[in-house]
Amino acid sequence: MKKKLTFLVLLISFSTCYAQGPDEDQLGAWYMYFWNTTFNESNWGVQGDYQYRDWRGLGDREQLLLRTGLTYSPKESGVKFTLGYANITTGKYGTEIDDPTGEHRVYQEALFSNTLLKRLLLSHRMRYEQRWVEDQDFRTRYRYMLFVNVPFKGTSLNKGTPYFAFYNELFINGERKIGDNRSVQFFDRNRTYLGLGYSLTDNIRFQLGWMEQTTVNWQKGQLQFSMHHTF
Repeated sequence: MKKKLTFLVLLISFSTCYAQGPDEDQLGAWYMYFWNTTFNESNWGVQGDYQYRDWRGLGDREQLLLRTGLTYSPKESGVKFTLGYANITTGKYGTEIDDPTGEHRVYQEALFSNTLLKRLLLSHRMRYEQRWVEDQDFRTRYRYMLFVNVPFKGTSLNKGTPYFAFYNELFINGERKIGDNRSVQFFDRNRTYLGLGYSLTDNIRFQLGWMEQTTVNWQKGQLQFSMHHTF
């Protein structure tokens, strides 16, 4: 009898956990605003991004991310360094109970660019994060992202230029143990994105695309709507 009861409890627990996982066939959406500026044409500046992510498109919050950083670009180096902070609120899948989890994050990153075949505009971003996630031990994470933009005309993303956009980003956990006998794998997730963009002005670009996110437990597609603003 005890064995049957134990099996039933485990089965119910498994079913509950499974039901709370995201619907991999449901297309989600991310709405994003990226900005950056410099201080009076100096080597210093600030940048940030604000993102609302939804499991279904609207009405089922996946995440609200607010991120800002101080930037420094050494003269004639072609590299931008950033020290920043992010506040993240993550909701559970499903509209009945949100039960959000909070996170504070400090990060350091390096960004540099190069061009191949005159029209392949490449950017490389390496980011190291220190994470304080609610109800977890202190964690770190390593990220590498490759951006590729290809203008349909000309060799730059100046005013009036449509372009193709691609990126891939790999996430690796720095620690596996996160507290209370819980652990994560070294591989955290991977994101692959394909989209189209348009440079409204020399300083404002818009993009619409599709991103596939793969984690250890699930794989899901999301639409991405983004505005990129330099001022």
